[in-house]
Amino acid sequence: MTMSPSVPDPDRPLPPARLALDRSTWREIAHLLVNLAMAIAGFVYALLVIAVGVGLSVTVIGLPVLVSGLRGARWLGGVERGRARSLLGVRIEEPSPLPRGRRGEGVFTWLWSGLKDPVGWRSLLYGFIRLPWGVLTFAVTLVSLVVLWPVLPFIARGLTTADRAMVRGLLSPSDELERRIAELESDRGVVVDTAAADLRRIERDLHDGAQARLVALAMGLGLAKEKLTDDPEAAARMVEEAHGEVKVALQELRDLARGIHPAVLTDRGLDAALSAIASRCTVPVKVSVDLPGRPAEAIEGIAYFTVSELLQNVSKHSGARSASVEVWRAADRLLVQVTDDGSGGARMDGGTGMAGLAERLGAVDGLFVLDSPVGGPTSVTAELPWRDRVPAAGRAS
Repeated sequence: MTMSPSVPDPDRPLPPARLALDRSTWREIAHLLVNLAMAIAGFVYALLVIAVGVGLSVTVIGLPVLVSGLRGARWLGGVERGRARSLLGVRIEEPSPLPRGRRGEGVFTWLWSGLKDPVGWRSLLYGFIRLPWGVLTFAVTLVSLVVLWPVLPFIARGLTTADRAMVRGLLSPSDELERRIAELESDRGVVVDTAAADLRRIERDLHDGAQARLVALAMGLGLAKEKLTDDPEAAARMVEEAHGEVKVALQELRDLARGIHPAVLTDRGLDAALSAIASRCTVPVKVSVDLPGRPAEAIEGIAYFTVSELLQNVSKHSGARSASVEVWRAADRLLVQVTDDGSGGARMDGGTGMAGLAERLGAVDGLFVLDSPVGGPTSVTAELPWRDRVPAAGRAS
């Protein structure tokens, strides 16, 4: 599909200015002529927000008015970015939105997040300082249309170059810092949601498994106690059954504890823990762990559960005859690679938990790469930041 000639392509460099008034020049002229109206609107808005917000700051409504004005300035900044994008061919990324308030946060939190919003303040500054420039560009362009039209393309290009610089300087996102803040806000939400889901899973497993079995065990022992004098043989059989139920309940509790944080991982590290889950896989798995030491507990746990879920996928979905797990350190990153010789065709949205794994890794600044062509083989590479383990004495202090 080709782009319509009436819409500039922001990725394409601007044609050089020339005597002929081509489409690019007419768009620049239109932008300069509209500058006055937009500058007046922006200046009046900025003046009202500052005057009313600061003037009423001694009252209850002053700060809410100022915060609302800053949020409105964000909208005006978006209008200016759209105008520069369509008429000047300037591609400017939209800044990250303000974080949504979470349940339980009060009005003071809302006020503080609005008052410290750099995008709103820069948009307000842009509207405030644009009035003299808007008057100048409108007057020069209007006069040039009548008197200096032979050199108007060069004048328009020079004026709009300054416009482009102002838009990029004041209305662009705050480079890496602002994008990083937005990523961290998103990652924090993922971590909170994941922790809540894990707690619900543990609660459900306790309620439906061990708790129900222990209730039945208590009832059985109560009946055995009642029959102890009247029918000792029946009581002995019921106690024997209860003993079997205790063993099953203990196994369920061990499995649940292993799902939270396995003891072998705490005591012996990734090598032994991964070998343990590999032995439970339905296909032969070769495990290779080459680490100079043990990473931080959180990183070690994420690596363990990532491999655990990937090996479950190998058992359930891959149809593989063999698989391998490799773990090594490269500079300040911990890399985990799980491969199998199955049928392939795995997807991030295939219902195998791949998307959830990618979100968990992204929440700790990790990466998740899936390579699974149809027909196989499948290779999954997980990358985590390496953080050294804090000694037990250091944690206690």
